[in-house]
Amino acid sequence: MAASAPTRPYDVLLVEDDVADAMLIQDALADRGARNLTQVADGIQALEYLRDPAGTRPDLIVLDLNMPRMNGREFLAIVKEDPDLRTIPVVVLTTSAAPDDVSGAYRHHANAYVTKPVNLEQFEQAVRSIDAFYLDVAAKPPRP
Repeated sequence: MAASAPTRPYDVLLVEDDVADAMLIQDALADRGARNLTQVADGIQALEYLRDPAGTRPDLIVLDLNMPRMNGREFLAIVKEDPDLRTIPVVVLTTSAAPDDVSGAYRHHANAYVTKPVNLEQFEQAVRSIDAFYLDVAAKPPRP
């Protein structure tokens, strides 16, 4: 990946149940400057992680839509309604290109939507735009 890394390292929560996809995404994000990457397999585990007062608040959430127990659609709706979590940028990275999924993700305030099999250049562009808007300039809100 040829693009420059963000000016500071950042923390990522990867919500992905496919081990092979998770490894590819981790590699791509490490190249972009991700410092800590925590991977969970579904929305329930992701909410537990985010609500743990001892946990690190991520700077970015990368979210699959199709997962067991609590899918990405349900998770996204909960996160973006939670005043303590709604400011965390979310990139949806999923196999679904269905118009309802795309519009639903943006309706629930996803910051980007990228389909798998991921075009790494497209994924890089989505993360880069979030870097520029959120990660390099936004102050992290204090954790309660």
